[in-house]
Amino acid sequence: MIEAVLFDLDGTLLNTLDDIADCANAALSMNGLPVHDTEAYKYFVGSGADALIRRIVPGETVSAEVLEMVRKNYAELSAKHATDKTRPYDGVHELLEALKARALKSAVISNKPDAATQGIVAHFFGEGRFDFVIGNRPGIPLKPDPAIVLLVTDAIGVPPERCMYVGDTGTDMTTAKNSGCVPVGVTWGFRKRDELLSCGAEFLIGSPEELLALL
Repeated sequence: MIEAVLFDLDGTLLNTLDDIADCANAALSMNGLPVHDTEAYKYFVGSGADALIRRIVPGETVSAEVLEMVRKNYAELSAKHATDKTRPYDGVHELLEALKARALKSAVISNKPDAATQGIVAHFFGEGRFDFVIGNRPGIPLKPDPAIVLLVTDAIGVPPERCMYVGDTGTDMTTAKNSGCVPVGVTWGFRKRDELLSCGAEFLIGSPEELLALL
């Protein structure tokens, strides 16, 4: 009896990897620091912007001032270039249309800063596509803490056990379990099947169309 589908954003609805890597590497270069391969960012992302910066900067050799400058530069670059190469995954728009046709509610829950989450969702999906959109806000713990999910389920009026939580990382699967949602892992995103299964995925899907089959 699923009544709502809650989505992660990066690696689930949108392939944001190239823009994240380009902006982060540019911020590193601006501060004279070594850059990383784009593929490496699949494992740097997922825990919010602050964690991303800590993971890409050699913290043991870099001062707090330089770390803060990288963070500032990354935020400025992301604000300008977050949609340069980012695109929805194939089939996502059709999936969202089908959910609406079935009168199922939907939401986006991201560890990206809230303003960035709101902006990129509106850019690619327009206003009103989702019943609720939220990113990292002050005072709300990051995923996998269940608080942000429970805030959303309360706002849309659907209990967690009647929600699917769809994501591409172990953090997403743990978030789903912690909040009482059904964990659904996508295999087209940033992480591997083994990670999703080991963190509690009840279902794995290889395309957005497969989610409709589950429903």
